[in-house]
Amino acid sequence: MHKFFRTVLLLPLLTVLSAGPILAEPQAALTPVAGTSFDLKLTDSPKELVDEVWQTVNREYVDPSFNKQDWLAMRQKLLSKEYRTRKEAYAEIRKALKVLGDPYTRFLDPREFQALRDQTSGELVGVGIQLGTSPTSKLPIIQRTIANSPAFQAGLKAKDELVAVDGKATKTLEIAEVSRMIRGDRGTRVTLSVLRDGRRLDFTITRAPIELPAVTAELKSEQGQTLGYIRLAEFSDRAPAEVKKAITDLEGRGARGLVLDLRGNPGGLLDAAARIASLLLPEGTIISTVNRQGQREPLPVTRAPLTTLPMVVLVDGGSASASEILAAALQENGRAQLVGTKTFGKGVIQQVNPLSDGSGVNVTIAHYLTPKGNDIHKKGIVPDIVAEFPTARLKDFTADDLATAKDVQYQRAVAVLGKQLPGGTVQ
Repeated sequence: MHKFFRTVLLLPLLTVLSAGPILAEPQAALTPVAGTSFDLKLTDSPKELVDEVWQTVNREYVDPSFNKQDWLAMRQKLLSKEYRTRKEAYAEIRKALKVLGDPYTRFLDPREFQALRDQTSGELVGVGIQLGTSPTSKLPIIQRTIANSPAFQAGLKAKDELVAVDGKATKTLEIAEVSRMIRGDRGTRVTLSVLRDGRRLDFTITRAPIELPAVTAELKSEQGQTLGYIRLAEFSDRAPAEVKKAITDLEGRGARGLVLDLRGNPGGLLDAAARIASLLLPEGTIISTVNRQGQREPLPVTRAPLTTLPMVVLVDGGSASASEILAAALQENGRAQLVGTKTFGKGVIQQVNPLSDGSGVNVTIAHYLTPKGNDIHKKGIVPDIVAEFPTARLKDFTADDLATAKDVQYQRAVAVLGKQLPGGTVQ
């Protein structure tokens, strides 16, 4: 088993409300660090947590120069301070991590860390909405409600503009802050105030466990050809089994080709990406990881593929991390063409480290290269066929319009796939 399996996460800095346990290995006990003048007696204190974070980064961070910073001096600085509360310690930890110049090495307080655990497991406790920003009012807008969720049952709808949470206005708040206000414990209630067709409506909703499907699949008939459409929302622990079920079902019902939609997929678990790649690739390398010592380790396909159906993959600027790993593996091994726009460009891997007080720290532990040795970090992947989405059509486009006549990128993917099928009738 590849050494990064079960320990790593591939997500860009995206805020989601659809946020189980992360497959992280226990951390090694903290060890003394030579060269300090401190007599560390930090039992059960905010200062102990600060040192726990420092030790974890010192042990795992991919750049041994720590962005050319004196990381040992940083420890002395951190431990010379007094912290009255954990909140003060959290603030100093975040400030210290900023000197690394790496937005992906970041501290998560207990609530944020639990949200991340929920996201990667495919389960959450919440109301069941996905938020975005309205292009006109700049208010948070509901992009979709999850079927059978508390929000769905209460009557919230896509395009509702969220004006307040428990009476607090949202207009000047970041999406991340609004998300934190909406999240909460099972059985607690939250009131969401929305604008719909110019009217203000208030919905008091009880938070509950929500199961988040990673995959939606549909058998499509396009100009005489039967095709399978699979949309993968994120690389959660459940995603490989869901993709496997979707492929088996679609092929059993007569699909002659597949469109795999990774648009807007922010990533997730490396293990999930590798397992899905092995369902689709007959052979080859999925990625190669490069650790802090510069050692390169390839991750090969290790099983026979589940399907050999012709396939096209949809990508865009929201396709990141694990999405890019899968997309590049399929593209560079000659398994599928990519259609859409350039991807996000995240070529680093984080290890998820739980801390003693329920918080956590994600630490970048490796870079990765595509099968052909390309570094996509901050560059992204250029698709084989560039297909822009007309800006004018985005205003009224909703999740319900995906993979329909309104979806110009999907229609382009169908045309590309059609040329690979016997007869080539889809245009």
